[in-house]
Amino acid sequence: MISQFVYGHPVETYAVVEDVPVLGHEQLRHFTRKKGSPQAFSCPLREEDIVYGLGETMRGINKRGYRYISFNYDDPIHRDDMPSMYGAHNFLVVDGAEPFGAFFDTPAKVVFDVDSKGDGVLTVFCESQDLRLYLVEGKTAYDTARQFLGIIGRSFLPPLWAFGYGQSRWGYKTERDVSRVADKHREAGIPLDYICMDIDYMDRYIDFTVNERRFPDLAGYAARMKERGLRLVPIVDAGIKIEPGNPVYDEGVQKGYFCLNHEGTCYRAEVWPGMTHFPDFLREEVRQWFGDQYKFYTDRGLEGFWNDMNEPAIFSSEYRTQGTEPDLDHGDPDQPERHTADFKDFFHRLDDGREKSNYEVHNLFGGMMTRASGQGLDRLLDKRYLLFSRSSYIGAHRFGGIWTGDNASTWEMLRQNVYHMPSLNMCGFLYSGADTGGFGGNATRELLLRWLAFSAFTPLMRNHTCIHTRHQECYRFRNPEDFKTIVSLRYRLLPYLYSEFMKAALRQDMFIRPLAFDFPEDRKARDIEDQLMVGESVMIAPIVEQGAKGRIVYLPEPMTEVRYSREGFSCTEADAGERTVMVPLNQAVFYIRRGKLIPVGGAASCTAELDLSDVELLGSGDACEQYIDDGFTKDCSLDRCVVHRKKAEA
Repeated sequence: MISQFVYGHPVETYAVVEDVPVLGHEQLRHFTRKKGSPQAFSCPLREEDIVYGLGETMRGINKRGYRYISFNYDDPIHRDDMPSMYGAHNFLVVDGAEPFGAFFDTPAKVVFDVDSKGDGVLTVFCESQDLRLYLVEGKTAYDTARQFLGIIGRSFLPPLWAFGYGQSRWGYKTERDVSRVADKHREAGIPLDYICMDIDYMDRYIDFTVNERRFPDLAGYAARMKERGLRLVPIVDAGIKIEPGNPVYDEGVQKGYFCLNHEGTCYRAEVWPGMTHFPDFLREEVRQWFGDQYKFYTDRGLEGFWNDMNEPAIFSSEYRTQGTEPDLDHGDPDQPERHTADFKDFFHRLDDGREKSNYEVHNLFGGMMTRASGQGLDRLLDKRYLLFSRSSYIGAHRFGGIWTGDNASTWEMLRQNVYHMPSLNMCGFLYSGADTGGFGGNATRELLLRWLAFSAFTPLMRNHTCIHTRHQECYRFRNPEDFKTIVSLRYRLLPYLYSEFMKAALRQDMFIRPLAFDFPEDRKARDIEDQLMVGESVMIAPIVEQGAKGRIVYLPEPMTEVRYSREGFSCTEADAGERTVMVPLNQAVFYIRRGKLIPVGGAASCTAELDLSDVELLGSGDACEQYIDDGFTKDCSLDRCVVHRKKAEA
């Protein structure tokens, strides 16, 4: 059961797309509102209660014991104690005697104190008194999450090639650089489907341009790469450079499409191209205009994009010079956000006629850019597109995926990637992943191999790193054959992974889940955070510790243990309980649930070589259901599922 409670005059966020009954404030259950503080909601927690959700936040899958601040900002130094990241995902689930979920739908700052003092209290403080609170009551935590997914709309559906392996680096500057990466992957036999182009492909870092000296014929080059089974995926930033004569800039100024400053003129802030204006993405006409600009790329044959710098990130502004380092006030736990003053200095004109500072609606900016881009691409292309973004709000998942921003090449960031995936799924972001290997710092061979073995199961599998760090393309390391093996696992599993993603999206379900969601009565499973369910049938137990030769794995039920090596798949039956599993760096191990089958395919250098219908079946079940389409169609439905039955052994 889902109820809605309305306070004040909320800003329309478009997060919820289904009608939900509005109840009187006196009918609010689970939470009480603190006297003298109408924006504060509190709820008692029992000692055994687990709190899930909050999407892209640090710490573990169970969010108890810490404070989290929903206020999107760009800080590339990810610490375990940082309270905010790039996304605002204000949905949580309390798994207790009466499981329930709560979505605080407000684009302003929200502080979630999840029993940080150990006093058994969950407190949610909303800075704005204008909000909608959606209360979801379910039979279990999993049921609660699924009900919530049902009201926020279906996940974005990427094309099949977006589930292939992607290679990226800030520092690929020319056509020659990109071609070298493609050639080296093919020479090493490492599968690859796309290469991302960071800001250096642009003319002076200006959106919707290309440096014609570095890429003299982008359309022809993209076509030649596509013939090789490879696609180019350019970056698009949020700011439009102030440059008269640039048609995007000129039209935006003429039609009043940019955010305003205190004086009522276009707000000016410095980002990569210099001083820029920010499109007022909170207005429908501006979103349509901005989305139409992607024609610059689609006319050149490009079908995939990543949106960046859209918190928005600001280096300096017309009102103050700050440099590029984070400006954080660690003395006040409620004010850790970067460039707070800047966000109070520019303004949006909402479709309902109100004017709001960016600070008041801050968390919507990046998600509305995703909405603008996704709707534009949907108009421009007659097939599915790839789009993922750095900043987000619930609702943006209908138009694109996300990656978790500028992480680092550390084991802690690999563990955080594991924790993020189910939390993001609960908030609608099925197509998500991290910078595999880490963006900042220097990845070791061991770290990259272990990270790849985990990312092989996440929908977005992209190796991305920063300029001036160690190159971390797989072919650069000793024994590239080992990397070929791990990446090839992803392609062998695509008949299962693509099918399970599409079924989960079409059913508005989770693709990656905490172990406890599938085994709610298992007390041990409730405490395990480093094992996850992937699709209906697979459990993974990634290795996330440096130097580990293996790990202890807990099986809540008998399962089929599948080991993948250079020789292919090998299966053994495993009893329920704990077991020590040794996993060499050039192998991967995963588990298939009792009575389940999964389809796996043959080897391929890219998804264009895959035949999703040509599969073998692994596991102990009698039949499995596989979703199959051409990988591009917008006409997606569960009617495309086929049933495979295991042949009787002779």
